[in-house]
Amino acid sequence: MTTPTRPIPFPDDVTEGFWDSIRARRLSIQRCAACRRFNHAPSLTCPACGSEDLGFEAVSGRGTIYSYTVLAEPPGPGFADLVPLVVVIVELTEQPGLLLVADLLGAGPGEVRIGAAVVVDFEEISEDCVLPQFRLTEA
Repeated sequence: MTTPTRPIPFPDDVTEGFWDSIRARRLSIQRCAACRRFNHAPSLTCPACGSEDLGFEAVSGRGTIYSYTVLAEPPGPGFADLVPLVVVIVELTEQPGLLLVADLLGAGPGEVRIGAAVVVDFEEISEDCVLPQFRLTEA
């Protein structure tokens, strides 16, 4: 019997730059060369100005918890050992409204709060897959 696994992302032409940076253990977010706005999730055109001149730029990986939820039940078999699972929406410091959804590692439900400072961490869930997650940090 095999152990259930967590779902893994399948990069496409639009998201490949993001996932390449994550595998290299750095956080890069799509940015418009025309208006300089960051954009996540990656898209074909800038949602702010419509430009197609988009690339990926490294960011600090720092942010604050914008919102969160605690999953008491696993969302799938590969998550059974992770509950309670704290899932956070993080607003990155680079731009107001620049949000990223991830798990909060190393902290239980009683430790999480909106506005708490976090920093990106990289979780290797398989030989071929690294995910961006967050950890609490000092402001």
